[in-house]
Amino acid sequence: MTPDEFRAAAHRAVDWMADYFETVADRPVRAQVRPGDILAQLPDHPPQAAEPIDALFADLDRIILPGMTHWQHPSFFAYFPANSSPPSVIAEMLTAALGAQCMSWQTSPAATELEQQVMIWLRTMLGLPDGFEGVIQDTASTATLCALLSAREKATGYRANVDGLSNQAALTVYCSRECHSSIEKDVMVAGIGRENLRKIAVDESFAMQPEDLEQAIRDDRAAGKTPAAVVAAIGTTGSSAIDPLPAIAKICDRHGLWLHVDAAWAGSALILPEHRYMIEGIERADSFVFNPHKWLFTNFDCSAYFIRDPDTLLRTLSILPEYLKTREGEAVRNYRDWGVQLGRRFRALKLWFVIRSFGVAGLQERLRQHIDMAQRLARDVEASDDFELMAPVPLALLCFRYRPAEMSDETQIDALNEQLLESVNDTGATYLTHTRLNGRFVIRFSIGQTMTEWPHVEDAWRLLQRSARELGAQLAS
Repeated sequence: MTPDEFRAAAHRAVDWMADYFETVADRPVRAQVRPGDILAQLPDHPPQAAEPIDALFADLDRIILPGMTHWQHPSFFAYFPANSSPPSVIAEMLTAALGAQCMSWQTSPAATELEQQVMIWLRTMLGLPDGFEGVIQDTASTATLCALLSAREKATGYRANVDGLSNQAALTVYCSRECHSSIEKDVMVAGIGRENLRKIAVDESFAMQPEDLEQAIRDDRAAGKTPAAVVAAIGTTGSSAIDPLPAIAKICDRHGLWLHVDAAWAGSALILPEHRYMIEGIERADSFVFNPHKWLFTNFDCSAYFIRDPDTLLRTLSILPEYLKTREGEAVRNYRDWGVQLGRRFRALKLWFVIRSFGVAGLQERLRQHIDMAQRLARDVEASDDFELMAPVPLALLCFRYRPAEMSDETQIDALNEQLLESVNDTGATYLTHTRLNGRFVIRFSIGQTMTEWPHVEDAWRLLQRSARELGAQLAS
């Protein structure tokens, strides 16, 4: 492809993207295809000869787009958002054009120093203590793995990396029963073992109970195990529960445990001063993570990891073979030593574009709108005769279910809500997901997509009500 051909194709791609932004709300939210539909349209063998760009764009529209679930649709209320925004997309294009591998200062000085400054901006925006140093990871799963590896090394006197864990007392890690599945996976990857993960009971708001945490730590010490870390959640995936950080921090201080705070989704709300109550006690934490790629309008992947003692992280993960040595040495920051991966994308550029394009005030305004929508919907659910909230709504996630007055059998209610969820999603008009709270099937309604406005929320709520009553009528007949 010549420079002129590239220019023409790139202009076409930008036009395609602009058209997509304009029309995404007209598309089904969830892909309306069956397993194997896309695969059946793809040739068994790659082309021997070059194909024209026109053919690629045609197949993008004909084959790929119908098989996409549109996370940027304003009626996407599933999971948590994986947001995008025009400034972030532009920065991603520029990042791809630069094609830099930003593993060290020397391989791209601007990438390193921009990341340093943007993480200071974020720290200030969130209200984190000045002592925290930041690095951009790909996901919160990776950031939490870094935290648990650091905790493992600290608990073993930095011998696990040298000798392995076979000669160490079994390490234990603690989180709430509502923790994200990534905690369990990271415990596996870190070699600590799933059997050594303690899932602590939660209270009526689904937050960790500190007294049960304290007892579990004491029981493990008495059994000859070595408690190593606690993962506290600020905004659990299931219900957006907020663990009591001050009480948990005191327990970690008392027992010498690493405290990692997982605020992957809810952490974005800390840019709102009125929600900083969620991290009271954060000055006692060892590490903290949140994902700008969830609720801060920055394309996936971009996870902000903050650590109070970078030396522990570096001692855990730093390896310096001859071919990575540079003359700057310790005079510069080499982010390759701040994470599991050696290779690093230039993720700071898109975050820089987003913060500067929206401004802090613009970001705050959008998040407040999302939270206000959620609170308004929560009031509508509470006012309904046949729907009920199943968890508190501190931010912008609602958990509720359909419960007809004449139905009391919990198994039937679960089945009815599962049927309701699938019927609503099959329309393509919206997309919701579910979880189980106290064993009961509940519908999750997560508000936070960049372009979502109240009419999108209202339409989804009306669809739920209409579909629920149609199902209820079928049961009654």
